[in-house]
Amino acid sequence: MSVINVKNLVKKFGDLTAVNEISFEVQQGEVFGMLGPNGAGKTTTLEIIEGIQEPTSGQTSVLGMDSQKQSDEVKERIGVQLQASAYFDNLTLGEILDLFGSFYKKQLGPDKLLESVELRDKKNSLVKHLSGGQKQRFSIAASVVNDPELVFLDEPTTGLDPQARRHLWEYIRQINQQGKTIILTTHYMEEAQRLCDRVAIIDMGKIVALDTPANLINNLKSSYRINLTFAERMSAEIFKQVQGVIDARELTGDDQPQPRVQLRVNKAMESLPSLLGLVEQQEIRLEDIEMQPANLEDVFLELTGKELRD
Repeated sequence: MSVINVKNLVKKFGDLTAVNEISFEVQQGEVFGMLGPNGAGKTTTLEIIEGIQEPTSGQTSVLGMDSQKQSDEVKERIGVQLQASAYFDNLTLGEILDLFGSFYKKQLGPDKLLESVELRDKKNSLVKHLSGGQKQRFSIAASVVNDPELVFLDEPTTGLDPQARRHLWEYIRQINQQGKTIILTTHYMEEAQRLCDRVAIIDMGKIVALDTPANLINNLKSSYRINLTFAERMSAEIFKQVQGVIDARELTGDDQPQPRVQLRVNKAMESLPSLLGLVEQQEIRLEDIEMQPANLEDVFLELTGKELRD
C-alpha cells in the first residue's frame, strides 16, 4: 500500500528550481532512500511532503491526506528528524522528551525511548554533554516520541565517525522492523545501499533513477572495476594494448604512461585472463591487482557523468 504520493512536484526559489517535476510513491513498511549531493533537492522535497514548505506546483499526500491542506493531521502521524536540531539548553534529555510528547495526542515515555537508543543512563544529562553519535541517536528518539507511522530522517549520520554511523544504522533498522515506514535522505553511497529497499537518485532537482539498489547496480553497463598498480610506467604503446585487449567500458587516464590503471568491465572473470596474459607477454611488472563490484556511486557516475558533490 502506498503511504506517500508525490506528483509533478516543483519548488522554485526565485530563478532557482530546487525541485523539478518530481514524482514517486513510497510503500508501507519500506525504507525509501533519496540519494544525491547537497543541493540536489532532497531536503526541500521532504519538507514539502512534511507540510513545512509549500510547493510551487504539484501534489503531495501522506497516509491518504493532503500534506498541505491537512498538515496538522499529517504531523500527528509522522516523525521528523531534521539535518540540524536545536534543543533547550537547560532541560535534560528526559524533560525534552516529556515536553515534545506533550505536543501530541499519542506519546511514548522518555524511559522507553532513551533505552531504545542506549541513552537510558543519560536521562538527566543535558544535550550539550552528549557526543556527536549520542546527539544523533537522541535526535532520532525525539522524532519518534509520538510513535509515528512514518519517520523522516534527513541525513541522520552526517558528521559521524564510521563506528557511530553503523551504530545508528542498527537503530534505523530496528525502527523499520517495528513496522514503521522510513524515508531517508543521504549522500553516503554505502548507507543507501545497506539500509534502503528502494533508492531515488536525485541530481539538480530531478530523479534520474529509482529502483532497488541491486537492480540499479545490475543495470550498469560496467559491473566491475579492476584496479592495477604497476611497478613502473608503461609505454604509450603498451597502454593502448591494455585498452584493446579487454572489453573495457572506461579506462582511467589517456594514452600517456600510467603506473596505475582502472578499468570498468562487464565480465571480470573473462577479462582478467586476457589482461594477465598481456601483462605476462609484455613482461610488465604488476605489483597489485584489485577487483571490485560496482556500487551506487558507479550508478550515479554513469547516470550523471560526474561524481557526487558535497
